[in-house]
Amino acid sequence: MRIPIDTAGLTFIAGNNPSMVVDMEGKPRADRATGEVLWGLDLVALGSQDGAEVWTVRVAGEPKGVQLGQPLAVEGLVATPWEIDGRHGISFRARKLAVVGGSQAKPAAPAA
Repeated sequence: MRIPIDTAGLTFIAGNNPSMVVDMEGKPRADRATGEVLWGLDLVALGSQDGAEVWTVRVAGEPKGVQLGQPLAVEGLVATPWEIDGRHGISFRARKLAVVGGSQAKPAAPAA
């Protein structure tokens, strides 16, 4: 069951750079409906009563221009509870991730 998440009162920040989602053999995973490659990143969700949370979110297709530290607009966010072999959790999926206002993250300073 997919549970839609109301993002109206939340602010999102990219917690890392997006990376391609791969299976156990290292092959890119694809969205079942569209065939597009899945990408994932950690989103820092701000604005809940519990403070900040980090959610690992997947999206079909590369979220172009998204970099660590950028504020993001998140469309179509859903949570899906899962259980496999006694383990359980919640996976998050977004229809679209986009940089808010087209701002660019500053590149990291080179190591000394």
